[in-house]
Amino acid sequence: MHTFRVWVPEATNVDLVLRDGVLPMRSVDDGWWERQVAEAHHGTDYAYSVDGSDPLPDPRSPWQPDGVHGFSRVFEAARFEWSDDSWTGRDIRGSVFYELHIGTFTLEGTLDAAAEHLDYLAVLGVEVVSLMPVAAFPGVHGWGYDGVDLYAVHAPYGGPESLQRFVDRCHDAGLAVCLDVVYNHLGPSGNYLSSFGPYFTSKHDTPWGPAVNLDDTGSNEVRRWICDNALRWFREFHIDALRLDAVHALVDDSPVHVLQQLSTETAALSAQLGRPLGLVAESDLNDPRTVDPVSEGGKGMTAQWNDDFHHALHSLLTGERFGYYVDFGEPAAFAKTLTKVFMHDGTYSTFRHKVWGHPVDPRTHRGGQYLAYTATHDQIGNRALGDRPKLTPGQVAIGAALVLTSPYTPMIFMGEEWGASTPWRFFTDFEEPELADAVRTGRRREFAEFGWDAEDIPDPQDPETWRSSVLDWSEPDEAPHRELLEWYRHLLKFRARMPELRDDSLTSVEIEYEQNYLVVKRGSLRVVANLAATEAVVPLETAEGYLVMSFGEADLGIGGVWLPGHGVAIVAV
Repeated sequence: MHTFRVWVPEATNVDLVLRDGVLPMRSVDDGWWERQVAEAHHGTDYAYSVDGSDPLPDPRSPWQPDGVHGFSRVFEAARFEWSDDSWTGRDIRGSVFYELHIGTFTLEGTLDAAAEHLDYLAVLGVEVVSLMPVAAFPGVHGWGYDGVDLYAVHAPYGGPESLQRFVDRCHDAGLAVCLDVVYNHLGPSGNYLSSFGPYFTSKHDTPWGPAVNLDDTGSNEVRRWICDNALRWFREFHIDALRLDAVHALVDDSPVHVLQQLSTETAALSAQLGRPLGLVAESDLNDPRTVDPVSEGGKGMTAQWNDDFHHALHSLLTGERFGYYVDFGEPAAFAKTLTKVFMHDGTYSTFRHKVWGHPVDPRTHRGGQYLAYTATHDQIGNRALGDRPKLTPGQVAIGAALVLTSPYTPMIFMGEEWGASTPWRFFTDFEEPELADAVRTGRRREFAEFGWDAEDIPDPQDPETWRSSVLDWSEPDEAPHRELLEWYRHLLKFRARMPELRDDSLTSVEIEYEQNYLVVKRGSLRVVANLAATEAVVPLETAEGYLVMSFGEADLGIGGVWLPGHGVAIVAV
C-alpha cells in the first residue's frame, strides 16, 4: 500500500500514471490530490498527468532512476538498516570541513566509491564531509547546481539508498556530513514545476529568471516544499548539516523570511532527534545578521561562508587583482579579514560600485560562525580554465597554515591538501542541442570580455572537460604532493590538540605584517610566513621559545625566524 499525493492547485483533473495503467486522483484539500494504491510499494514507478498532459515526474520525487525526464519511483527510506545509533552528532562550528564533488572525487563518480576514501579523510583530520549537490540533474556529469528533482538523489551517483550508506559509513568513521542544497533556482532541463503550480513568481527577478515563489500567491506550499525537503535530509538520511546555496537570491518579502522559518523548524527537529543540526549559508551580502538568532531578527543560520577571507588570501598569495579581487591583495586586507571577518563591512566595493556589507561585532559573534578557505568549487571552477591557483608548494603551505590556525571554521577543497595538479572545470551534460550550445557559447562569451580566446575555454559539454577534473589519487604518494599532505596532516593534528587554535573568539587573534611577511599571534603561538620568493628573517617580539613545525627549513634566532622563500613556521614563545 502506498498513498500518492501531489499539490496541483489549479488543475481540473490529475491522473496517477503507472506502468500498467492510469488511475484518477481525488482532490482533497488546499490544492492537494491523492490516490491510494494497494499494489504500490518500494520500487513502483509512477508519474502524474495534469489535465491530460504527458506523464510528469513528481515535484517531490524521491527517486529518478531513468533521469530527470523519466518516471519517478517510490522509495521507502525506512527500509534502510542504520548502524549509527551511537552517533551523537557534531557542532559544525569550528569543525574541519572538506568540500568534495561526488562525480570527480573518484573516477567511478559514485557515493560508494567516495566512501572508500573516508578513512583517508578521517586520518587527515577532517571532521565534516561537505558534499556538493546530489539532487537529480540532467545527464550524467555536472556540478549539481542545475538540479531539478530536489528530493531525489542523482541516479549516476547511486540513487537514494547509496546516500544513506554513505552517511552511515561517515558516521562510523567519526565524520559528520553536510549536504549542499539549492533552493534559489532550478536547472533549465527537466524542470516541470510550473506544470503543477505557482512555484515561481515574476514578482522578483534572479540571475536565473523568475524567482522561486516565497511571498506571492501559493507561496505557503512552495515554502513547505523547501522546508520539508531540508527536514527530510536530516530525518531520513541522517544528514548533519545543510549548505544553502546563494541565499541572497532567496528573495522573500514575507513577515517571516523562509530562512527564519527553516531555522526554527530545524531547531525543533534537532531537539526531537537529540543531535545538533546545522545550516550553513552561502551569502554575498557580508551581513552578520545571517547568523544572528531568529529571536534577535537574524536569519538563524549556524554559519556562513566568508568569501572576503578567500579573496584576501588568494590575492595575497597569487598577486591577482582583477575582477572582484580588485580591492584585495595587500597584507592589510588579509589582516582585516582575519580579525574582523569581512573586508567590505560598510566600505566602498570597487567591483560592485557601491558601499557594501556590515561590520561584525566581536562581542556577539564568534569566528566559528564563518567558514574560511583557500579554495572552493566556485573559486576554481568559475575561472576561465578551471585551474587551481598557480602557487609554489611553499605558498600552498602558507595558505594552509593561515586557514587552519585562524579563529574561523576551516574548509579544504578536495585535493587541495596535496596540491592537486588536476583542474576543476565547469562541465555539463545537457541532452538538448540548443541548450548545450547556449551553455558553450555563453561560457566563451563571458570570458571573451576578459580577453580570452574562445578556443581556449574548455567546452563544458565535452566529456574530457569532466574527465580532466577527476582527482588523480596517485599524486599523494609523489613529491611534492606527499610533503604537502604531511604538512596538512601535521597542522590538523596540532590544531586539534591546541586550545589556542580552537579558540574562536575574534579577539583571540592578532597580526603583524609588512609587505613581505606576516606574523599571526594565537595565544603563545606565532604563525610566521615569508611571502617573498627569497629567504628572509622575519622579526619576532622575543627570541625565546622553540620551533614547533615548519614547511621546509626554518631557524629561530635572536633576530627572528629565518625562512626560505615562501617559507612558513609555527613558533611557541
